[in-house]
Amino acid sequence: MLLWTRRSRMVLWAVFAAAVTAIFVAPIATVVLAGFSGEWTGPLPSQLGVGRFEKVLGGDDLASLAVSLQTALIASAFALVLGTWAALSVREVAPWFRRAVDILFHLPIAIPSVAIGLGLLIAFNERPFLLGGTKWIVIVAHTALVLAFAFSSVSAALARLDPAYRQVAESLGAGRGRVLSRVTLPLLMPSLGAAAGLAIALSMGELGATVMVYPATWRTLPVTIFGLSDRGQVFSAAASTTLLLLVTLLALLVVGRIRGKPAWP
Repeated sequence: MLLWTRRSRMVLWAVFAAAVTAIFVAPIATVVLAGFSGEWTGPLPSQLGVGRFEKVLGGDDLASLAVSLQTALIASAFALVLGTWAALSVREVAPWFRRAVDILFHLPIAIPSVAIGLGLLIAFNERPFLLGGTKWIVIVAHTALVLAFAFSSVSAALARLDPAYRQVAESLGAGRGRVLSRVTLPLLMPSLGAAAGLAIALSMGELGATVMVYPATWRTLPVTIFGLSDRGQVFSAAASTTLLLLVTLLALLVVGRIRGKPAWP
């Protein structure tokens, strides 16, 4: 819908700002304030301080944060490699086969993540694929859940990529491997960076499948936060959540440095 008057545009922006504030900004701000508060019995929190964060950084929550970060980085790397390989492999196949692969890669996000976790727990609980009780079953679960985003991001970038670049390189005598490493992948760097950032963010906050498969020695921070809130320790859960948000944003800033213009060697 086109808005021609300044007043109508201002009303639209006001409605948009109110919706964003109510749905996104207010809940996150409440969690952050709860993490710093000593108690919250009135409209605003009281006894603000960093005592809860000192406890988080000195307890099991810090170990859970390290587990979450490791899981996110490893799962995102696996998803990026597999998703890029799959997207490159199907770009010149028959359309029906490409659609079948697309459905297959998006299936994990079309069904509840709890079902993914339970399926992995059953499938990898016997030899020779015994992953139950190890950190690898958590990493596999996260990889399966973020793989679709890596695949779709690279596929969309490949669809927009001008085939003339590849054709010129091939006409100059470059082999497939050289074209891939010197032309295609550098042009895909912005999309690869976006896919990696999205995969890390989703993995850092994943809970449903993780609860089904995680061993006691590999507990992610969202699982710890869920346990704290389930025991009624809401303020401690808020402090842990704030820490999770901060580390996730820092990870995204680091990954985001590879985004921007296509990288040419």
